[in-house]
Amino acid sequence: MPFATKGQVIGLLGGSFDPAHEGHAHITREALKRFGLDRVWWLLSPGNPLKEHGPAPMAQRKARADAVMGHPRVEITDIEAQLGTRYTAQTLEALRRRYPGVRFVWLMGADNLAQFHLWQDWRQIMETVPVGVLARPGQRISARMSRAAALYAPYRIAGRNSQLLSHATAPAWCFVNVPMVDVSSTALRAAGGWRSA
Repeated sequence: MPFATKGQVIGLLGGSFDPAHEGHAHITREALKRFGLDRVWWLLSPGNPLKEHGPAPMAQRKARADAVMGHPRVEITDIEAQLGTRYTAQTLEALRRRYPGVRFVWLMGADNLAQFHLWQDWRQIMETVPVGVLARPGQRISARMSRAAALYAPYRIAGRNSQLLSHATAPAWCFVNVPMVDVSSTALRAAGGWRSA
């Protein structure tokens, strides 16, 4: 289990990381700066309920993530597998119980905000933790026009005030545009440089 101290603000970046790549590392470094986070945990999921095929083995994905990220304030963890949670809302609830006094911020790419309304208990997520959204290539417009963005528009923190997110009370979310690294796990798998289950 990762270590956290009371009062810390920890950003949570979940996903299959199948495989992890420089785009993930880039948005993580940007999130640390833009949202005033103490640390970021990469939550390597046992599997994505919205994806038909399972990811590569956890040990393989974790080794790749460790090699790609390599930052002293970022921890690579399979805590979802340890907790036995399948959905983000369940994971967040379990983390809040396990780490009282720690503030969590959910991090996602703009592509995830565009389809966020398809996630299990997505409103519960929005209403229990601040959410930091980092723009990725080609996803800015669909994310800003998404159901979640429309419903929670009154709770949006302007990008220029992104440092406020880490201490905001949910619901609160912030969309920031960052210089992008245009690479994806899907493209890496398609190119044959990564063996997935």
